[in-house]
Amino acid sequence: MAAAIEIVDVYKKLGSRQVLDGVSLSVETGQILAVVGPSGVGKSTLIKHIVGLMKPDKGDVLVEGRSVVSARRSELGQIRQSIGLVFQGAALLNSLTVAENVGLPLVEHTSLPKERIREIVEEKLGLVHLEGFEDYMPADLSGGMKKRVGLARALVRDPRIILYDEPTAGLDPIMSNAIVDLAGEVRQKTGATSIIITHDIHTVFRVADRAAMIFRGKFIAQGTVEEMRNTRDPAVRQFLEGNTHGPLTDD
Repeated sequence: MAAAIEIVDVYKKLGSRQVLDGVSLSVETGQILAVVGPSGVGKSTLIKHIVGLMKPDKGDVLVEGRSVVSARRSELGQIRQSIGLVFQGAALLNSLTVAENVGLPLVEHTSLPKERIREIVEEKLGLVHLEGFEDYMPADLSGGMKKRVGLARALVRDPRIILYDEPTAGLDPIMSNAIVDLAGEVRQKTGATSIIITHDIHTVFRVADRAAMIFRGKFIAQGTVEEMRNTRDPAVRQFLEGNTHGPLTDD
């Protein structure tokens, strides 16, 4: 199966800190990959490279075979059309209704009539089980509902790739499971390729096909979910078990 996303020997330094230190990763079309690791190890930086918000100091990032790094502005815009990004904090505009938030990418990037935009918005809200909430304001929603609205907005242009940045942050365990299960539903219904960035490894293992663990700028383990669960790698075991002592915390 062809790779939807390829990260090839990427290096990135921010200030004096080497955030990405020669990372390589391949995500097959239709796959859900979990990128896991402790907070502050470069997981979100990786997403910014995939959408072209950051450029590596060295290396390349390919989305459906096209280089994000060498793309001109117009080509980068085309590449981004194939990607939906679910922000960590939902990033809803409080002055807009749910429908207006979800439909905003269509208003800004297409010439579709309002009636058609409303139809698409209602369809995407249906996908995330928020039928009937079109005219609510963000302030009227729970944290989990806001996350679902953010996912509906990411889906509104029918992306082939969806990037989730810490989708369970700030949610209780039940709602965390619901949000992650929804990512699995979306893959089932749309066939989209997904990367889920998270430190909540157990929750994401519910839907992920593969996982990659990043630490100190490098992927220290990659494999199927089952391989990750059964690994004897001490750093991965420490992360899975939540131990305070081990390679991740002991210098």
